[in-house]
Amino acid sequence: MSVSNPHLKLENATFETSAATLAQCPVDGKLEIAFCGRSNAGKSSAINYLTSNKKLARTSKTPGRTQLINFFSISDEFRMVDLPGYGYAKVPSAVKKDWHRNIDQYLQKRAALCGLVLMMDIRHPLKEFDKTMIEWSLNSQVPLHILLTKCDKLKRGAQSKALFAVKKQLPDNVSVQLFSSTHAIGKDQFLIQLRIWLADLVNM
Repeated sequence: MSVSNPHLKLENATFETSAATLAQCPVDGKLEIAFCGRSNAGKSSAINYLTSNKKLARTSKTPGRTQLINFFSISDEFRMVDLPGYGYAKVPSAVKKDWHRNIDQYLQKRAALCGLVLMMDIRHPLKEFDKTMIEWSLNSQVPLHILLTKCDKLKRGAQSKALFAVKKQLPDNVSVQLFSSTHAIGKDQFLIQLRIWLADLVNM
């Protein structure tokens, strides 16, 4: 599968649908970049910032409100996917198991998945789930880019130190950057990475 135009505008994003299970997901036709992370990593806020639409992805002060796999259409060939968060959410364990099972099925069986964006709170990086996702992406050969979110919570020197510390623990083919949706940090750098991914697909 390839795309004809790697220069897509995320501002064109529109909500497409939500799915509770893999069977409810849209037809596996468009290329998909999936956003994942712990429930308090700020995935929905990041999607809203990247698309310049504060109302696109549902946000909440209560971590874990994203309980479904949410699909956002960017063009006829490309969509972004917001996966349910791991860990923190105060929900029954049976519900949490369903979330995790659905995420696993999406990652394992979704042929359209062409890139994974892992979000980690810069103050608490590389937790068990994060390491699992990094290992999975390497084994599955799905490109991975990491956003160190909420970087505005640290001073500039501490940001650089945290970024360097995470980089040292990553394989060379995993990219990482500073990011803050509330302070508008990191959008341009992320778009560069996205265009690199899509350009590679064009040349496949």
